[in-house]
Amino acid sequence: MAQRFGGKYSPRPGAPTPGFPGVAPDRLPDPAPRHRLAGRPAWLVFAAFPFLFNAFGDGPLALARNLGAFATIGLAAFLLREGLKAEAAWDARKTARRPALPRKALGSVLLGPGLAAGAQAPELGPIGTGVVAAVGLALGLIGFGLDPMQDKGMEGVDAFQQDRVAKVVAEGEKHLTALREAIARIDDARLTARTEAFAASARGLFRAVEDDPGDLTAARRYMTVYLQGARDAGVKFADLWAGNRDETARAAFESLLDDLEANFTARTRALLESGREGLEIEIEVLRDRLARDGVISAPGSGP
Repeated sequence: MAQRFGGKYSPRPGAPTPGFPGVAPDRLPDPAPRHRLAGRPAWLVFAAFPFLFNAFGDGPLALARNLGAFATIGLAAFLLREGLKAEAAWDARKTARRPALPRKALGSVLLGPGLAAGAQAPELGPIGTGVVAAVGLALGLIGFGLDPMQDKGMEGVDAFQQDRVAKVVAEGEKHLTALREAIARIDDARLTARTEAFAASARGLFRAVEDDPGDLTAARRYMTVYLQGARDAGVKFADLWAGNRDETARAAFESLLDDLEANFTARTRALLESGREGLEIEIEVLRDRLARDGVISAPGSGP
C-alpha cells in the first residue's frame, strides 16, 4: 500500500495555504508593514476619472486643463502612497530617521492645484479657484496626515555609524531585490514563499543592526558577502531551471536557503542576546556603585 510521507515543510492535505499552495504555514514570511490608510490614494485616482472623460469634445483648452488635472491628482496620489509606505516603515522600526522627502505633504500640496484645475470655470474666478485649491490641500492633510517630522530612537546614536549602517542595509536590500526578481521569473509559488521567508530573516538582521549600529562589524559579512552569494546563486538557478528544470539544482538551492536562513537567524539571536548581556552587566555595575555609595542596600544584605 502506498504511504504518504511528509515533514515539517510538506503540504498538509485539507489545509491549503491561501496565496501559496503547498507551503507550510510556518514557512510563510511575515507580511511587510502596511499603513492602515494605504488604500486611500487609489480612491483619489478613481475620483479623478471624470476629469479624464470630460477632456474630450470641448476644445484644446478643456483638453489640456482636464488632462493636467488628472495627471496632477495621479501624481499626488502616488506621492501620498509612497509617503504612507515610508511612514509604515518608520513606525515598524525602533530607531528610524524621518523621511528625507515629505511625500505626504507634497502630495497634499499637489492635490489642491489638481482639483482647482479640474474644477476651473469662468464663474469661479481666481478667488473661487483659490478656495478649491485650499480645500484640496486641507483634504489631503486631514485625510492622510503629516509625514513623520523627527527621528525616532536616535538619542545618543553616532550619526556616522548610523549612516554606515544605512549604506550597508541599502546594499543588502539591493541583493534581496535581485534575488526575489530572479526567483519570480520561475513563477513557482512555493519557491517564492521560501525566498520571501529567507528575505524576512535577513531583514530581521537588518533591524537588529539598525537598533544597535555597534553590531555592524559582526554582521557586515552577512549583509553583504552572504547576500551577494545568495543573489548570484538565485540568478544562476533561475537560468538553469528555465532551461531544463533540474530538480537536483532546485533541491540544492532550497538547501542553500535553509542554511542561510538558519545562519542569519542565529546571528540575529546572538546580537540580541549580546545586547541583553551588556545591559545586565551595566545594571550590575550600577547596582554595585549605588551600594558602595549607600544609596541602596548591598546585594545579600539584610533589610
